[in-house]
Amino acid sequence: MTDVLNLSKPETPPMKFRYLPILALALAGCSQPDKTAAGPDARFDAFKGQFIEALWKQNPDYASGMGYHKYDSLLLIPNAAQRQADDAFAQNSLTALGRFTPDSLSPNNQIDLRLLRNELRAERWYADTLKTWQWNPASYNLGAAVGELLNGRHFRLDRRLRNISDKISHAAEFYAAARANISTPTKEHTALGIRQNEGGLEVFGPALADSVRKSGLSAAEKQTLTARIAAARQAIEGYVSFLRRNMPAGVPYRSFRIGKALFEQKFAYDIQSRFTAAEIYQQALKHKAELLHDMGHRAARLYPKYFPGQKAPADSLALITAVINQLTLKHAPRDGFADAVKRQIPTLVAFVNEHKLLTQDPSKPLVVRETPLYMRGSGAGASVSAPGPYDKGANTYYNVEPLPAEWTPAQAESYLREYNDYTLQILNIHEAIPGHYTQLVYANRSPSLVKSIFGNGAMVEGWAVYSERMMLESGYGNNSDEMWLMWDKWNMRSTLNAVIDHAIQAENMSETDVVALLRREGFQEEAEARGKWLRATLSQVQLSSYFTGYSEIYALRQELKQQKGKGFNLKEFNEKFLSYGSAPVKYIRELMLRPNQADR
Repeated sequence: MTDVLNLSKPETPPMKFRYLPILALALAGCSQPDKTAAGPDARFDAFKGQFIEALWKQNPDYASGMGYHKYDSLLLIPNAAQRQADDAFAQNSLTALGRFTPDSLSPNNQIDLRLLRNELRAERWYADTLKTWQWNPASYNLGAAVGELLNGRHFRLDRRLRNISDKISHAAEFYAAARANISTPTKEHTALGIRQNEGGLEVFGPALADSVRKSGLSAAEKQTLTARIAAARQAIEGYVSFLRRNMPAGVPYRSFRIGKALFEQKFAYDIQSRFTAAEIYQQALKHKAELLHDMGHRAARLYPKYFPGQKAPADSLALITAVINQLTLKHAPRDGFADAVKRQIPTLVAFVNEHKLLTQDPSKPLVVRETPLYMRGSGAGASVSAPGPYDKGANTYYNVEPLPAEWTPAQAESYLREYNDYTLQILNIHEAIPGHYTQLVYANRSPSLVKSIFGNGAMVEGWAVYSERMMLESGYGNNSDEMWLMWDKWNMRSTLNAVIDHAIQAENMSETDVVALLRREGFQEEAEARGKWLRATLSQVQLSSYFTGYSEIYALRQELKQQKGKGFNLKEFNEKFLSYGSAPVKYIRELMLRPNQADR
């Protein structure tokens, strides 16, 4: 869900897994607007409700992630017939949407119309053009879906176990289809598929067996479920063995790079920015230079404090590096990283309340936990797993990945210095208060389910990055050069994310050059830079979402600030912005700049 520590992320909020095929289902009433309704908006509202209900049966795992658990027992088989059904569903839906003209709808419904069109077109582009189902073995992981059902609290244990039993009864078919789909995979996604499915096996281990034993299921149900668990484990192990056989040298792996044309198209669908991928790349390069300028001034002021009597380096990068190296010496112990995160949260809550930055909801629980095994290995050290709009009272999990046991002391020290005492505070602002956690609480209040469900990653990540700067501008960290310098370094991370995302996928930038850039001008530790390279090989465009969303949100705030002058109120801006759910920033901008017009 941070950039590195994304700590989403699978991506936060719970986004639709585009590789999961969806059940064939005619749109029925969705294809025809209700002609008895009073007007276009009423008909479109009716259409949205019918469409969303149909979509949930189309994709039960996506529905579960949103807190809608009617179809938890369904497991869809990712075969060719399913892909054909998906295509028919999307085409029928787009035809139905074509019956609504944007000018006849309210501003908010105009945005919902655009979001639905983009989502459906993106689904087809992913399946027909990008074809991740062919080359990403990590797309198939039954452990992730079952783990979320087992850990949930939406139904009593017995009902959840019955849903799990029905779901995994088709595990062998699921993984047989997965094996049939895989052709010329990438080496990187194959390795991830192995790691995450091996982690997924833990879901089918002692915790599930213990839940079955203590449940109120009948003896026959327990026997059936136990047998299905064993069969599911066998199917997963068979898939892992299949992937391992494809790992030896000489297998014709395809490149993880998707190229400039596909990158631009994916950026347009995923980010939905006012700018192209190439334009964002240029903006990020410009911002990098601005950050280095500010860091140089702050490091020059701090150098005498930390190196009394010593002559400062003439080279600006060396000067900044020297000061940062001193500041990063303060960090949590290896086994105390998660505890340090937990201790920080109450301080952030108090600061937001005291400075009236926005209204918080103390009734929504935030639980810090170790990242589940089936979510590890993607290069994201931290993430937020938030409940969807149908399950608003459920826990929001702040996932913190523990340091790998196999890491040497030097590797662990490198990682902990990257997430030092200063940076850890910024990380917690980003992931928790008032970043992802707070934004997702607001998103679940949005009157538009469409905006909550089809959350825009750039808005979500952009808000988290914007919230870091907003907190520091409001006095967090006492306006110290130390905190601002470390924020500059952290913001440089978001900026360089956009730079290397484009450079790796569209310009063939090498690992050596990427790591050198991140270390030299990003001032990142070796472990962080290597982890970012791994993450950039496993994703495309997502790393650009942080800088894109942040720069657009900050520009909007500054525009409104200039427009309103002394009448500008920061709390009012923050809450108004968040009230539109997780819509793309360009659409929120349209609504917030619309003069004296209702935006229901």
